[in-house]
Amino acid sequence: MAVKELRSRMLRLLREDEEFRYAVAGLLGLEEILKRLDRHEAELVRLREDMNKLREDMNKLREDMVEGFRRHDIELARLRGDMIRGFELVESHISALGARWGIMAESAFRESLESLKGLLEKELGYRVEKWTVFDEAGRVYGYPSVVDVDVTVSDGKLILVEVSSHIKASDITTFRRKAELYMEKAGKRPDKLVVVTPYIDDRAAQAAKELGIEVYTKV
Repeated sequence: MAVKELRSRMLRLLREDEEFRYAVAGLLGLEEILKRLDRHEAELVRLREDMNKLREDMNKLREDMVEGFRRHDIELARLRGDMIRGFELVESHISALGARWGIMAESAFRESLESLKGLLEKELGYRVEKWTVFDEAGRVYGYPSVVDVDVTVSDGKLILVEVSSHIKASDITTFRRKAELYMEKAGKRPDKLVVVTPYIDDRAAQAAKELGIEVYTKV
């Protein structure tokens, strides 16, 4: 069959035979479609690879963040522990120094008072004595203990004296109980109760005033 006749026949079929026309059109577009599919498949493969790489990077980042937070928590806990131990150490030093200073101050103050007692006895004829008794009922401190108080006699007047480098409100009430124990045990009523201290807090001063106890701070 001649080429011209074949061409003419195919053109007629394309015009008249719809099924043939679609078949030819499909064959003509199939190669382009397949090429496009191949290109899209390659793009999908690359996209899938990129997604997998991104997923791996995200997992690695998540692991790094978790590890970073874990190290941060450990370091924070260690730092908190060091700070607490540091505060405890400073507090213990301050407490030790405070206790030592308080003992030294109390001791120095009492030594000064002993000198003052000697001067009162020598120059003014006052007699200062330490009265000591065992408080078996625990009236003063709440439990059985030895209780002592300074007793001074001046012009026939009996004076009980409490001496301390620092007087708190509780010291005032304790001194009052000492006076009551003295009256019970010694059978004598003091004419005056006196507190001698370089420092007395406000509550203690108010308590002393209400209980009629004289306070001397210029020592």
